[in-house]
Amino acid sequence: MKTSLLLLSGISILFMLYGCSTLLPSSKDVVRTPWNNYQDVSVAYNKVVPNETTMTQLRKLGFDRYSTPNVKILNYLDIAVATQNIKNEDLGGGLARCLKARSGCVGYQFAPSVMKNERVGNFFLDILNFRRKTKGTGWQFTATFLVIDDIVVDKFWTGNPVILVDHDAKNPLGPFQDASGLVPRLW
Repeated sequence: MKTSLLLLSGISILFMLYGCSTLLPSSKDVVRTPWNNYQDVSVAYNKVVPNETTMTQLRKLGFDRYSTPNVKILNYLDIAVATQNIKNEDLGGGLARCLKARSGCVGYQFAPSVMKNERVGNFFLDILNFRRKTKGTGWQFTATFLVIDDIVVDKFWTGNPVILVDHDAKNPLGPFQDASGLVPRLW
């Protein structure tokens, strides 16, 4: 009887400890966009054809300068500063035309992304601040379009199709690690 009760208690504690990891905090940063993943936004970007795609067509692909979140509008000076280290003869056709058009050219930079952070590991070590492990996953895509007279004249992109970040913070003193302000008050 005693052995079975001890065994049952041990199994209960193991299940409780395993289940406690689900109590750890997690977060998710999502820039709301029409695209579900990196592949979707990449496909939409590839449908944009310089010197042919209009702002209306760009909007239909999901790149709407007024309703897509986190759109950065670039003026002539932003574009000129970004290209100051490129020789004039090395500038692409659309980029050169944009710089020549000065205030007649506007850039739009779209930056959809998803980043999920989840705390993993031992619940008690985490909650008592001895060890906090975080696993981050996500993706990020940045598309820049240069527009003259409602026509996309050039486009550029950069991105991270797969973001994986593991963070492991160890605090040997646990809850007292950052207690510098607490210790003098206790004395």
